[in-house]
Amino acid sequence: MSERTFRVWRGNQDGGEFVDYSVEVQPGMVVLDCIHEIQKEHASDLSCRWNCKAGKCGSCSMEINGKPGLSCMTRMNTFEEGETVTLQPMKAFPVIKDLACDVSWNYKQNERIRPFAPRERDPDGEHRMMQEDVDRVQEFRKCIECFLCQDTCHILRDRETEQNFAGPRFMARLASLDMHPLDTDDRIQEVKDESGSGLCNITRCCTEACPEHIGITDNAIIPLKERVVDRFYDPLMWLMRKLRPGKKETVKN
Repeated sequence: MSERTFRVWRGNQDGGEFVDYSVEVQPGMVVLDCIHEIQKEHASDLSCRWNCKAGKCGSCSMEINGKPGLSCMTRMNTFEEGETVTLQPMKAFPVIKDLACDVSWNYKQNERIRPFAPRERDPDGEHRMMQEDVDRVQEFRKCIECFLCQDTCHILRDRETEQNFAGPRFMARLASLDMHPLDTDDRIQEVKDESGSGLCNITRCCTEACPEHIGITDNAIIPLKERVVDRFYDPLMWLMRKLRPGKKETVKN
Protein backbone atom coordinates (compact mmCIF):
# COMPACT_ATOMS: atom_id res chain seq x y z
CA MET A 1 0.00 0.00 0.00
CA SER A 2 1.27 3.47 -0.89
CA GLU A 3 -0.09 6.99 -0.96
CA ARG A 4 -0.49 8.48 -4.42
CA THR A 5 -1.40 11.97 -5.58
CA PHE A 6 -4.10 12.57 -8.19
CA ARG A 7 -4.49 15.90 -9.97
CA VAL A 8 -8.17 15.99 -10.96
CA TRP A 9 -9.88 18.60 -13.11
CA ARG A 10 -12.86 20.11 -11.28
CA GLY A 11 -15.29 22.44 -13.01
CA ASN A 12 -17.93 22.77 -15.73
CA GLN A 13 -18.41 24.37 -19.14
CA ASP A 14 -17.76 27.81 -17.65
CA GLY A 15 -14.31 26.87 -16.41
CA GLY A 16 -12.48 25.09 -13.62
CA GLU A 17 -9.12 24.09 -12.21
CA PHE A 18 -7.03 21.10 -11.19
CA VAL A 19 -7.26 19.97 -7.58
CA ASP A 20 -4.83 17.56 -5.91
CA TYR A 21 -6.04 14.62 -3.82
CA SER A 22 -4.04 11.94 -2.01
CA VAL A 23 -5.35 8.41 -1.53
CA GLU A 24 -3.95 5.06 -0.39
CA VAL A 25 -3.43 2.74 -3.34
CA GLN A 26 -3.52 -1.00 -2.80
CA PRO A 27 -2.15 -3.68 -5.16
CA GLY A 28 -4.48 -4.47 -8.04
CA MET A 29 -6.28 -1.11 -8.04
CA VAL A 30 -7.18 0.69 -11.25
CA VAL A 31 -7.67 4.42 -11.76
CA LEU A 32 -11.44 4.11 -11.36
CA ASP A 33 -10.93 2.54 -7.92
CA CYS A 34 -8.88 5.56 -6.93
CA ILE A 35 -11.56 7.94 -8.17
CA HIS A 36 -14.05 6.15 -5.94
CA GLU A 37 -11.64 6.56 -3.02
CA ILE A 38 -11.40 10.28 -3.78
CA GLN A 39 -15.20 10.49 -3.79
CA LYS A 40 -15.39 8.60 -0.51
CA GLU A 41 -12.63 10.42 1.37
CA HIS A 42 -12.34 13.92 -0.13
CA ALA A 43 -14.91 14.98 -2.73
CA SER A 44 -18.31 13.30 -2.68
CA ASP A 45 -19.49 15.70 -5.39
CA LEU A 46 -16.83 14.66 -7.91
CA SER A 47 -18.60 13.68 -11.14
CA CYS A 48 -17.39 10.68 -13.11
CA ARG A 49 -19.20 8.28 -15.43
CA TRP A 50 -18.81 4.53 -15.04
CA ASN A 51 -20.95 1.42 -15.28
CA CYS A 52 -19.52 -2.05 -15.85
CA LYS A 53 -15.94 -1.65 -14.56
CA ALA A 54 -14.97 -4.35 -17.05
CA GLY A 55 -13.91 -2.37 -20.12
CA LYS A 56 -17.09 -3.15 -22.04
CA CYS A 57 -19.50 -0.24 -21.51
CA GLY A 58 -17.18 2.59 -22.56
CA SER A 59 -18.60 4.94 -19.92
CA CYS A 60 -15.45 5.80 -17.96
CA SER A 61 -13.51 7.39 -20.82
CA MET A 62 -11.24 10.26 -19.79
CA GLU A 63 -7.72 11.55 -20.30
CA ILE A 64 -5.15 10.04 -17.99
CA ASN A 65 -1.82 11.85 -17.95
CA GLY A 66 -2.85 13.46 -21.22
CA LYS A 67 -3.77 10.24 -23.04
CA PRO A 68 -7.33 9.04 -23.75
CA GLY A 69 -8.12 5.85 -21.87
CA LEU A 70 -10.63 3.85 -19.84
CA SER A 71 -10.16 4.49 -16.14
CA CYS A 72 -11.43 1.00 -15.29
CA MET A 73 -8.74 -0.63 -17.44
CA THR A 74 -5.78 1.56 -16.47
CA ARG A 75 -3.90 -0.16 -13.67
CA MET A 76 -2.05 1.87 -11.09
CA ASN A 77 1.06 -0.31 -11.37
CA THR A 78 1.63 1.10 -14.86
CA PHE A 79 2.69 4.45 -13.34
CA GLU A 80 6.05 5.26 -11.83
CA GLU A 81 6.30 5.18 -8.04
CA GLY A 82 5.50 8.65 -6.72
CA GLU A 83 4.19 9.88 -10.09
CA THR A 84 1.26 12.30 -9.91
CA VAL A 85 -1.62 10.98 -12.01
CA THR A 86 -3.52 13.70 -13.85
CA LEU A 87 -7.19 13.09 -14.69
CA GLN A 88 -9.26 15.32 -16.94
CA PRO A 89 -12.33 15.03 -19.19
CA MET A 90 -12.08 14.25 -22.89
CA LYS A 91 -11.05 17.42 -24.71
CA ALA A 92 -13.05 16.80 -27.88
CA PHE A 93 -16.43 17.16 -26.15
CA PRO A 94 -18.14 19.77 -23.98
CA VAL A 95 -17.72 19.30 -20.24
CA ILE A 96 -20.81 18.75 -18.12
CA LYS A 97 -19.06 18.59 -14.75
CA ASP A 98 -15.60 17.47 -13.66
CA LEU A 99 -14.72 14.28 -15.55
CA ALA A 100 -18.13 13.84 -17.23
CA CYS A 101 -18.55 15.02 -20.85
CA ASP A 102 -21.52 15.58 -23.12
CA VAL A 103 -21.03 13.00 -25.90
CA SER A 104 -24.51 13.42 -27.42
CA TRP A 105 -22.98 14.81 -30.64
CA ASN A 106 -21.80 11.29 -31.44
CA TYR A 107 -25.33 9.89 -31.34
CA LYS A 108 -26.47 12.61 -33.73
CA GLN A 109 -23.79 11.48 -36.19
CA ASN A 110 -25.03 7.92 -35.85
CA GLU A 111 -28.58 8.99 -36.69
CA ARG A 112 -27.36 10.43 -40.01
CA ILE A 113 -26.18 7.04 -41.24
CA ARG A 114 -28.74 5.06 -43.19
CA PRO A 115 -29.33 1.66 -41.58
CA PHE A 116 -28.49 -1.77 -42.90
CA ALA A 117 -30.45 -2.55 -46.09
CA PRO A 118 -30.17 -6.30 -46.80
CA ARG A 119 -30.81 -7.84 -50.19
CA GLU A 120 -33.58 -10.36 -50.68
CA ARG A 121 -33.07 -13.86 -49.35
CA ASP A 122 -32.09 -16.73 -51.60
CA PRO A 123 -34.95 -18.88 -53.02
CA ASP A 124 -34.63 -21.27 -50.07
CA GLY A 125 -35.15 -18.41 -47.62
CA GLU A 126 -31.52 -18.23 -46.47
CA HIS A 127 -28.84 -15.53 -46.55
CA ARG A 128 -25.40 -16.77 -47.54
CA MET A 129 -22.05 -15.08 -47.02
CA MET A 130 -18.45 -16.12 -47.39
CA GLN A 131 -16.66 -16.53 -44.05
CA GLU A 132 -14.02 -14.08 -45.25
CA ASP A 133 -16.69 -11.39 -45.61
CA VAL A 134 -18.12 -12.19 -42.18
CA ASP A 135 -14.70 -11.89 -40.55
CA ARG A 136 -14.02 -8.55 -42.21
CA VAL A 137 -17.09 -6.78 -40.84
CA GLN A 138 -17.15 -8.61 -37.51
CA GLU A 139 -14.14 -6.63 -36.28
CA PHE A 140 -16.11 -3.38 -36.31
CA ARG A 141 -18.84 -4.89 -34.11
CA LYS A 142 -16.40 -5.04 -31.20
CA CYS A 143 -16.75 -1.26 -30.73
CA ILE A 144 -17.93 -0.35 -27.20
CA GLU A 145 -18.53 3.31 -28.14
CA CYS A 146 -16.14 4.68 -25.56
CA PHE A 147 -15.44 7.47 -28.09
CA LEU A 148 -11.74 7.48 -27.26
CA CYS A 149 -11.02 7.37 -30.99
CA GLN A 150 -13.21 10.44 -31.41
CA ASP A 151 -11.42 12.18 -28.55
CA THR A 152 -7.92 11.55 -29.87
CA CYS A 153 -8.81 12.58 -33.44
CA HIS A 154 -7.14 15.92 -34.09
CA ILE A 155 -9.78 16.86 -36.66
CA LEU A 156 -12.47 16.79 -33.98
CA ARG A 157 -10.17 18.48 -31.45
CA ASP A 158 -8.95 21.31 -33.65
CA ARG A 159 -12.11 22.21 -35.54
CA GLU A 160 -15.79 22.77 -34.82
CA THR A 161 -17.61 19.44 -34.68
CA GLU A 162 -20.55 20.92 -36.58
CA GLN A 163 -18.55 20.62 -39.78
CA ASN A 164 -18.98 17.62 -42.04
CA PHE A 165 -16.71 15.13 -40.32
CA ALA A 166 -18.25 12.21 -38.45
CA GLY A 167 -15.04 10.96 -36.87
CA PRO A 168 -13.33 7.56 -36.81
CA ARG A 169 -16.01 5.75 -34.83
CA PHE A 170 -18.63 6.42 -37.51
CA MET A 171 -16.24 5.93 -40.39
CA ALA A 172 -15.87 2.43 -38.96
CA ARG A 173 -19.64 2.01 -38.86
CA LEU A 174 -19.94 3.16 -42.45
CA ALA A 175 -17.22 0.70 -43.41
CA SER A 176 -19.06 -2.13 -41.65
CA LEU A 177 -22.13 -1.37 -43.76
CA ASP A 178 -20.35 -0.72 -47.04
CA MET A 179 -18.31 -3.92 -46.73
CA HIS A 180 -21.24 -6.07 -45.68
CA PRO A 181 -21.95 -8.56 -48.50
CA LEU A 182 -25.70 -8.44 -47.90
CA ASP A 183 -26.11 -4.66 -47.78
CA THR A 184 -27.52 -3.04 -50.94
CA ASP A 185 -27.33 0.66 -50.09
CA ASP A 186 -24.76 2.95 -51.69
CA ARG A 187 -23.31 5.34 -49.11
CA ILE A 188 -20.13 6.47 -50.88
CA GLN A 189 -21.52 9.92 -51.68
CA GLU A 190 -22.35 10.41 -47.99
CA VAL A 191 -18.93 9.12 -46.95
CA LYS A 192 -17.39 11.88 -49.02
CA ASP A 193 -19.77 14.79 -48.42
CA GLU A 194 -21.38 14.24 -45.03
CA SER A 195 -18.84 12.14 -43.14
CA GLY A 196 -15.80 13.96 -44.51
CA SER A 197 -13.53 11.06 -45.40
CA GLY A 198 -11.14 13.45 -47.14
CA LEU A 199 -10.38 15.31 -43.90
CA CYS A 200 -8.66 12.33 -42.30
CA ASN A 201 -4.91 12.32 -42.96
CA ILE A 202 -4.19 8.83 -41.60
CA THR A 203 -2.29 9.57 -38.38
CA ARG A 204 -3.57 6.27 -36.88
CA CYS A 205 -4.07 7.92 -33.49
CA CYS A 206 -7.63 6.56 -33.37
CA THR A 207 -6.38 3.00 -33.84
CA GLU A 208 -3.82 3.43 -31.08
CA ALA A 209 -6.49 4.71 -28.66
CA CYS A 210 -8.99 1.89 -29.29
CA PRO A 211 -9.26 -0.41 -26.24
CA GLU A 212 -10.73 -3.16 -28.45
CA HIS A 213 -7.73 -2.99 -30.84
CA ILE A 214 -9.92 -2.40 -33.89
CA GLY A 215 -7.92 -1.53 -37.00
CA ILE A 216 -9.93 1.65 -37.55
CA THR A 217 -7.43 3.33 -39.87
CA ASP A 218 -6.20 0.45 -42.00
CA ASN A 219 -9.36 -1.65 -42.13
CA ALA A 220 -12.08 1.03 -42.21
CA ILE A 221 -10.96 4.56 -43.06
CA ILE A 222 -8.38 3.79 -45.75
CA PRO A 223 -10.70 1.39 -47.67
CA LEU A 224 -13.46 4.01 -47.57
CA LYS A 225 -11.10 6.71 -48.81
CA GLU A 226 -10.04 4.41 -51.64
CA ARG A 227 -13.66 3.86 -52.66
CA VAL A 228 -14.30 7.59 -52.67
CA VAL A 229 -11.23 8.13 -54.87
CA ASP A 230 -12.35 5.37 -57.25
CA ARG A 231 -15.81 6.90 -57.50
CA PHE A 232 -15.04 10.59 -57.82
CA TYR A 233 -11.40 11.05 -58.82
CA ASP A 234 -10.45 8.10 -61.03
CA PRO A 235 -10.36 9.35 -64.66
CA LEU A 236 -11.41 5.97 -66.03
CA MET A 237 -14.45 5.86 -63.78
CA TRP A 238 -15.28 9.43 -64.81
CA LEU A 239 -15.11 8.40 -68.48
CA MET A 240 -17.34 5.38 -67.88
CA ARG A 241 -19.97 7.58 -66.21
CA LYS A 242 -19.90 9.90 -69.20
CA LEU A 243 -20.24 7.04 -71.67
CA ARG A 244 -22.92 5.23 -69.65
CA PRO A 245 -24.89 7.90 -67.80
CA GLY A 246 -27.45 6.67 -65.33
CA LYS A 247 -25.83 3.26 -64.89
CA LYS A 248 -25.69 2.31 -61.22
CA GLU A 249 -22.13 1.73 -60.03
CA THR A 250 -21.17 -1.25 -57.98
CA VAL A 251 -19.24 -0.35 -54.85
CA LYS A 252 -19.31 -3.65 -52.99
CA ASN A 253 -16.31 -5.92 -53.07
